[in-house]
Amino acid sequence: MSTISRVTKNLNNPFIALRHKNFRYYWLGMCISLIGTWMQNIAQPWLAYSLTKSPFLLSLVGALQFTPMLLFSLFAGVFIDKFSKKKILLFTQSASLLITLALAILIWTGKVQYWHILIAATAIGCVNTLDMPARQSFVIELVGKEDLMNAIALNSSVFNIARIIGPALAGVVMALAGVSACFYANSISFAAVIIGLLFIKPIKIQTIKKINNKVLVDIKDGIKYILKDRLLFNTLVSTAIVGTFAMNFNVLIPVFAKVILKQEETGFGFLMSFMGVGSFLGAMLIATLSKNGPKRFIMNVIPLFIALLLIFTGYTNAYVLTGLALAVTGLCFVSYSSTANSILQLNTDDAYRGRVMSVYTLVFAGSTPIGNLYAGFITDHFGARRGFAACGIIIILLFILWYAFIRFYNPLRQDRSNI
Repeated sequence: MSTISRVTKNLNNPFIALRHKNFRYYWLGMCISLIGTWMQNIAQPWLAYSLTKSPFLLSLVGALQFTPMLLFSLFAGVFIDKFSKKKILLFTQSASLLITLALAILIWTGKVQYWHILIAATAIGCVNTLDMPARQSFVIELVGKEDLMNAIALNSSVFNIARIIGPALAGVVMALAGVSACFYANSISFAAVIIGLLFIKPIKIQTIKKINNKVLVDIKDGIKYILKDRLLFNTLVSTAIVGTFAMNFNVLIPVFAKVILKQEETGFGFLMSFMGVGSFLGAMLIATLSKNGPKRFIMNVIPLFIALLLIFTGYTNAYVLTGLALAVTGLCFVSYSSTANSILQLNTDDAYRGRVMSVYTLVFAGSTPIGNLYAGFITDHFGARRGFAACGIIIILLFILWYAFIRFYNPLRQDRSNI
C-alpha cells in the first residue's frame, strides 16, 4: 500500500485510536462498565421518584451527586497533575464498586430509604470528582497527541453505546428482577475497568513541572493559565452553559414518561435509549471527522439547536416523537461535548492538563446541581413540559448574552481561536 493510500485510510478510519494496545484495554473495560453505569443511571431516578413522588426531591439526588464536583474539582486537578493517573483510577473504580454494592444490598433486602440514596449519590459524587478529570486527562497517555481527538470521540461512542443498551436493559431488568438487579450489575461491571487498568502501561508524557507544594497556589496558577487563553476560556464558558441546563434528563424524563406519556419502567428505559442512539451517532460522526480537527460550527451553533430541541421535546405527546426528539438532542449534545473536550486537550500544555480538565469537569458536570434544582423546581411547580421549555429558553438567553460579551468586550489577551 502506498504512503498516500495509508494516509487516506487513516483519515477515514473512525477507529484509528484502537491501534494502541493500551487504549484497547481501557476502551473494552469501559464498554462493559458503562453499560452497568447506565443501568444504575436509569434505576436510581426511577427508584427515587417511586419513593418520593416529588420531582424536586428527585432533582435533589442529582444535585447531591454532582455537588462534590462543584466544590472540589479544582483541588482534584492539582492532585491529578501530581500523581499517577492509573493509580488514581484504580482507587476510584474500586471505591465506586463498593459504594454501589452497598446500595444494591439495601435495595435487595427491602431496607432502602430515600436518605440512603442521597448518601450513596453524594459518595459517588465525591469519587467522580477525582475520577472524571483523571479519565479525561489519562487518554493522552494511552494514544499520544496524534490520535487524541479520535480517542476522545471513541470514548464518547462507547459511552453512548452503553446509553443505548443500558437503559433498555435496565427497563426490562427492573420489570422482571427488580431495581436492585441494576445496582448489582453496575457494581460487578466496575471490575472490567479495574482489570483493564492492570494491563495498561501508560505512555510517558514529557512535561515541564509547574506544580508547587501549596495547593491554592497551584489552583491559582491553573486558573490564570485558562484566563490568559481566549480559546480555552471561551470553550469553558460555553460548556458551562450547555452542561448546566441541557442535561437535566435524569429529572425531566422520569416525570415526563410517567405523567405525560403514561409509561412504566420499560417504556422509560427505551425512551432513554432513543437518546443513546442519537448520542452514539454523534460520537461516531466526530470520530470520523476527527482528523480534520474541531469545527467552529459545532461550537457556535449546535448549542442553540439543543435549546430549540429541548423546547420542542417538552410539547410532544407521542412516545415515538418524543424519542426521536431526544435522539437528535443526544446527537447534537455529544457532537458539542466531544468537540469541546478535544479543543481543550489539544490546546493545553501537558503540565496543566489535569487542572484544565478538572475545570472542564467543574463546568460540565459540577454545574449539574444548579441545573437539576432549576429543572426540578420548574417541573415541580409548572409540570414537565415547562421544565423542558425552561431549560431550552435559558440556554438561548445565556448564549445571546455571552455572544454579546465576546463581541463587544473580551479582555483576554492570548487568542488561539483555531476553530
